[in-house]
Amino acid sequence: MSRSLDTEKIRDDFEAKNHTTELQGSYSGRSLSSYSNTTLRNYIKVHKEMEDTTKLNTSKLGTKEYWDNFYNLERKNFEENSEDTGECWFDDSDAERKMVAFLTEHIGEYKIQNDASMLDLGTGNGHLLFELYENEFNGPMLGVDYSEQSVAFAREIAKSKDIESTIKFSQADIFENGWNPGKFDIVLDKGTLDAIALSGIKLEDDKTVVDVYGSIVENLLEKDSIFLITSCNFTQEELIKTVETDKLKCWETIKYPVFQFGGVKGSSICSVAFVKQ
Repeated sequence: MSRSLDTEKIRDDFEAKNHTTELQGSYSGRSLSSYSNTTLRNYIKVHKEMEDTTKLNTSKLGTKEYWDNFYNLERKNFEENSEDTGECWFDDSDAERKMVAFLTEHIGEYKIQNDASMLDLGTGNGHLLFELYENEFNGPMLGVDYSEQSVAFAREIAKSKDIESTIKFSQADIFENGWNPGKFDIVLDKGTLDAIALSGIKLEDDKTVVDVYGSIVENLLEKDSIFLITSCNFTQEELIKTVETDKLKCWETIKYPVFQFGGVKGSSICSVAFVKQ
């Protein structure tokens, strides 16, 4: 016997266990609570690959208020314990390490250099930029987020590491007309499109923020610049379809463990590198 996954229960699981995902699918037999966070996400991911689910349900997880509250709490935790620098998104999939390793392995290709300029979209606590810096990427780095609390938190961490002059953070709405931080050699996204897709925000001509995301990213890149994105809400095929534009094309992908449910193979997470032609 099977039934549809309760979206509210998945949302609760998302908030309680690393904010992984909140998608609809189906499962057989076991209760939600008996699944580990990764197993539940894997199962949902497989069923996503069987249908077009690029249009996700809206959620408070796509709101600025949610993330302001979340990072306000993270800041308080950091004040009490300077070793607590917050969540490392997709840590259970080792995504951050894989993203850093990918860039390291491809140094010398396109605009990937140790001194490459980098922009991290939806930077959160800035963890990805800090990790890149610790792995000898020493070019100018900018992390942007629409949550003021996120930016304040990332700045506090940078100050504690004495690298606030190297890695900058700024509050910004990337969909706001007139936002123009310049061009970058490498643009990064680790879970930001996932959150954006849950916002339900529509722009001009009834387009969603997801619809215009690829063109926003394209405008941040010079020719031969790279966009590296990791997602748990989109399959690899969906991600490529969503991001690609006339000039921004899929270049490489990062491999993750493959699992199988009901004869269908898939991964719980995907990372895709695009190059601007």
